Amino acid sequence: MLPPIKYVYTLAFLAVLAHGAPVGDSAADNLAREEIGSFVRSPTTSSPSPPSATVPPASDDPNYQAYPPGTSGPAEPIRGSLGAAILGPQNLPIQQQNPDVVAPPSTDSGDVPNAKWPFALSNTHFYTGGWARIQNADVMPIATKMAGVNMRLKAGAIRELHWHQTAEWAYVIRGSTQITSVDQDGRNYVAVVNAGDLWYFPPGIPHSLQATADDPDGSEFLLVFPDGNFNSASSFQVTDWLSHVPKEVIAKNFQQSIAAFDQIPSRQLYIFPSEPPTSDAAPSDPQGQVPDPFSFPLSKVNATKLSGGTVKIVDSTIFKISTRIAVADVTVEPGALRELHWHPTQDEWLYVLEGNARMTIFAADSNARTFDYQGGDVGYVPAGFGHYIENTGNTTLHFLEIFDTDRFQDVSLTQWLALTPPEIVSASLGISDEVIATFSKTKQVVVGPAT
Repeated sequence: MLPPIKYVYTLAFLAVLAHGAPVGDSAADNLAREEIGSFVRSPTTSSPSPPSATVPPASDDPNYQAYPPGTSGPAEPIRGSLGAAILGPQNLPIQQQNPDVVAPPSTDSGDVPNAKWPFALSNTHFYTGGWARIQNADVMPIATKMAGVNMRLKAGAIRELHWHQTAEWAYVIRGSTQITSVDQDGRNYVAVVNAGDLWYFPPGIPHSLQATADDPDGSEFLLVFPDGNFNSASSFQVTDWLSHVPKEVIAKNFQQSIAAFDQIPSRQLYIFPSEPPTSDAAPSDPQGQVPDPFSFPLSKVNATKLSGGTVKIVDSTIFKISTRIAVADVTVEPGALRELHWHPTQDEWLYVLEGNARMTIFAADSNARTFDYQGGDVGYVPAGFGHYIENTGNTTLHFLEIFDTDRFQDVSLTQWLALTPPEIVSASLGISDEVIATFSKTKQVVVGPAT
């Protein structure tokens, strides 16, 4: 039996739409339009219509990690019936650390630049008092707005007197570091910055860093600069400067004899050994101390407890001098998620302190790519790019979200949808009113595992 003629018209009309051909105003065309309207119209508010009669629903594949942390054997480019095993040489440790690159979820699409850089791959610069290694746009070109330095000082070692053209922000990973500085108005500052705490120096402000002996191994810290092209040549060392100034000029400047400067170094020291500091008292200063401290005790800030972890946010509202860098210190429990969100105007520089994570970056126009991260890895998300950060391991994930801004900002996908008229959300996404009503109208930041 042939189908009723009106359904033939309906199917023909859909075919015309699919191929972009013009549609006329005949009675048959109008009948087809009516049938399509009855097809896509939702019979009740709790039964949403599909977003489009010509677009099928998204796949129900949950796209779990194909090779979660702890999986024995190599990660292979196989997902379901797609792909095949590698027959040639393999770098097994790298494959195991990057399972979502080797076997990406089916939701990945298009082209997103690399957004992961392990500090372990950075060139390490050795000095008599420690070492330093850098991440910048040279090694991760997507990171155009910020760069990072991982630095280690032996107990007593000094990162020499210097300054930068850009601001310097720091997080102490281990040990404690004494910082010293003098601002443009001659006001000085000396403080000891402990593990989990911060310091910040505005552009051009001279300073020094010295590891204390609180930890016999000295200190290690993370430095972040709001300049994606930052490198060691961007620092002005006092030893380097004076080694390139005529001695008679140096003597005249300090109103001393030339002999008083016979022992100044012939080239820059950068990091050199010394005795640990015995006092954190600043020299007396007729101008007084800086009005806003250059350090901040992040470790003493009470974390906001969330359903899936914790968060601490520090920006210029509480760390007043830090006008170029803001940070969110985040923990995510196993199975939990830093919710789907984006940052409206600021790039994000991500640093993983411990744990295992995966992050999918959505770059608009059907471009999306998933990356995996471990402790010591750097990630980067340009402003406006949607993303999440999921704990894929069995231990607490701890990371820093760092931004080139004076105020932390993010937009929560859940909150946005919860505060949008449900008719629009339902029509767009095919989600029922009952489900939409469960969306949180306040930011969750970190959400626990689905129940």
